[in-house]
Parts: sequence; structure tokens; C-alpha cells
Amino acid sequence: MPEENFLIFQAVARDSRYPVEAYQFVREAMAFADDTLEMDEYSFDSSASEEVVAVRPQERHLTGQQLCEAIRRYSLNQFGYMSRIVLKNWGIESTSCFGDIVYNMIDAGIMKKSTRDRRSHFDDVYSFDVLESDFSISSSVAPRRS
Repeated sequence: MPEENFLIFQAVARDSRYPVEAYQFVREAMAFADDTLEMDEYSFDSSASEEVVAVRPQERHLTGQQLCEAIRRYSLNQFGYMSRIVLKNWGIESTSCFGDIVYNMIDAGIMKKSTRDRRSHFDDVYSFDVLESDFSISSSVAPRRS
């Protein structure tokens, strides 16, 4: 068993409000965010001299609000209209629950946080009503010609 899975099982053992699937879903949503949300990959090194500006890869970091938005998009992508039902089945009924899961993973050493991150950044980001109202069905089938 990979170490990360073991650490997730330990986090679930410490806080059994959310199943393993919820933790895995949040991790997948983070990967989805890395692939789909526009994030700066480089930062300027302000310690460099004025003559040379050094550019180095920046470790990607999501705020609580950005992660909640990524989870919303990923949920709609994966589950469509069933998103709210799937999340509720996992005990997730608000964005605050995402914060619980993330901070459990931080405590387990699976994720990192910056000095600016706060657990409260996950509170009341959006109502789960958006999981139903923001979903649309599109058809890729061309209309029939008479």
C-alpha cells in the first residue's frame, strides 16, 4: 500500500466523519485544479540583482476558496446532478467539510499549508445549491436533417 493511502487511512481512523473516498476525492480535485485552473508557474526572485531577474518554478498552492471551487467543478465533472447526493453520502454537506478533510490531511502530513492559510477559509464559500443550479447538459449530437 502506498504511503499516502496509509496516511489517509490513519486520518480516517482519527476522524471518522468522512470515509476514505472523500479524502481521495479531495486529492483528485487538487490534481484537477492543477490541470485546469490557471495558476502562475513562475515567480520573480526579488533577491536577485537589478541586472538579472531570476525566475524559478514556484510550488503550486491553492487557497481554501480556490480548492473549494476546484472541488465544485470536479464534482460536477464526475457526478453531474448527483454531486450533492454523492457528497452528502460521504457526510459532506458544506464547504466547511472540505476544510475538515484538508486540515486532517495536513495533520497527517499528506498536504502542506502556508502561513497565510486558515481553516476558516473553507467556511461558507458557496451553498451546495450551486451543485444543482450550475450544472447543464449539453448535447454533442448534431440535429437530424429532414
